[in-house]
This record gives sequence, structure tokens and C-alpha cells, in this order.
Amino acid sequence: MKHVEHELTKIKEAIDKAKDMRYRAEAKLEELENQQKRLLNELEELGVKPENLEEEIKRLEEEIERGLAETKAMIPRELMGKNE
Repeated sequence: MKHVEHELTKIKEAIDKAKDMRYRAEAKLEELENQQKRLLNELEELGVKPENLEEEIKRLEEEIERGLAETKAMIPRELMGKNE
């Protein structure tokens, strides 16, 4: 009989642990869904559609590179160092 009680206790502990894991997973899912909503709202405010995000990132990277090149071109070479 002790064996059965021990097994039942182990099963109850496993069920409680599973319930706790489920609760944590649901909370994490809710947190991630809220984060997704916030990010989608930010993209909308910026006028970027989620499906165009990669293109927008590439465009901005190119814009940054152009700006750096223009800035670098305005600085005398002797001030830039030998490696430039």
C-alpha cells in the first residue's frame, strides 16, 4: 500500500508541475502576443508594413552607408589616419 501512495504522490507532483509549466507558458505566450502587438503598432506608426520590413531595413542600411561615405569624404584624408 505504501508503494501505491508513493506512486500517487509522484503522479500528483508531476501533474502539479505540468500545471505550473502550462501556467508559465500561457503567461509567456500572452507576453509575447502583447509584444507583437506593440511592435506591429510601432511599424504602423512608422509607415512600414511587416511584409516590407526586410526591404526597409536594407534601405535604411544603404542610407546609413551613403551618409557615412559622404561624411568621410568631407574629412581631410590626413585626419582619417593611414588605414582609411
